[in-house]
Amino acid sequence: MTLTPDPVRVPTGVALEIPPGYDVQVRPRSGLSLKGVGVSLGTIDSDYRGEVLVTMWVFGSRAEHRVAHGDRIAQLVVSRLAELPVVEVEALTPSARGASGHGSTGS
Repeated sequence: MTLTPDPVRVPTGVALEIPPGYDVQVRPRSGLSLKGVGVSLGTIDSDYRGEVLVTMWVFGSRAEHRVAHGDRIAQLVVSRLAELPVVEVEALTPSARGASGHGSTGS
């Protein structure tokens, strides 16, 4: 399959049965990012039973990238989900950062 700047869903041939209370995240591989190949972050819920598809594209000066059978295109991270109560409040407790957005921590 050939990747271009337009996002493409790449089939993996893999399906998962994730236990309730867990999720699996699809994450990019740093080596592909260095080559100008993007992979969308994604979450696979425990009730999904279809094939894992990885959304990929090329960026920067790269015109295209070829994905072949057996290529390592993404990585999966399994996480236990925490059950937290949702509580509606009038205001949040203050913090040093407050509502400052991206880049506000100085890093």
